[in-house]
Amino acid sequence: MTGHVSIRLASERVNHSVASSRELPRFYTPGEIITGMQDFMRGHGTYTEDDSLKASVAGVMQKVNKLICVRPLKSRYVGEVGDVVVGRVLEVQQRRWKIDTNSRLDSVLQLSSINLPGGELRRRSADDERMMRKILQEGDLISSEVQSIFSDGSLSLHTRSMKYGKLSQGTLVKVFPSLIRRRKTHFHNLPCGISIIIGNNGYIWISPQEQDVEVQTENENELPVKVLQPVSNLDRERMARIKNCIHALVASKMMLDDASIIYAYEESLKYEAPKDLLNPEAMLDIAFLTLHRLNSTLEE
Repeated sequence: MTGHVSIRLASERVNHSVASSRELPRFYTPGEIITGMQDFMRGHGTYTEDDSLKASVAGVMQKVNKLICVRPLKSRYVGEVGDVVVGRVLEVQQRRWKIDTNSRLDSVLQLSSINLPGGELRRRSADDERMMRKILQEGDLISSEVQSIFSDGSLSLHTRSMKYGKLSQGTLVKVFPSLIRRRKTHFHNLPCGISIIIGNNGYIWISPQEQDVEVQTENENELPVKVLQPVSNLDRERMARIKNCIHALVASKMMLDDASIIYAYEESLKYEAPKDLLNPEAMLDIAFLTLHRLNSTLEE
């Protein structure tokens, strides 16, 4: 079995930075003076020294009235109430699950914060607690919403909506949370027949639009069995193409939302196979054309 291997010198590496018509924000390094303390309040990512406000992290400044913060370009996810997140089950505990959401601390999904199978509304019993691992087990991926934030900064999640719950038959892409653009909705059905969930925590789920079918068992006490539909080769190819398009946008530090991903996918169709998008020149080409289309849309 033979494979294609591409080898290049370090001097031949492609610069993935793309030109932008907008003015780039000022970048601050740790210890750099931002401003004097007069009439300003210290926010996250800053500290005071010698009557000056300095950056404690590497990032860009954000100013809201008199409050100054420095937002790091690379950091763990800091959740807010109402955020849509994609997470992975780490552990099944007493009446709750521990979830990895790319944050500093593991998040918590309480048994009382999920929809029971069949949508039944009642108090959770000891039988429900014994069946927790049948609902979600270690390694399962879920989509959820941030319900509240504990005093230590960890997140409390809930899946009390039909659009949230266990994920299957798809692929997960991990990016920096700072590259996710906040929108009113983070669930999107793309024109190509693929669904994506753009989690605020930097986890993006890609799957076919066809929904799985639940079949009720004869025993009412047993959970409904989910029948998984086969994923066609065409859908697999589209999912791989979207995944590689996201990697191309991330390499050029471009913000991710449904519009940028759709434009990148459409520009990638001139490349025959999804694996061709892993070429550095192709990644830069897709990012540049996507940025051009985004700027053209803004001008209109």
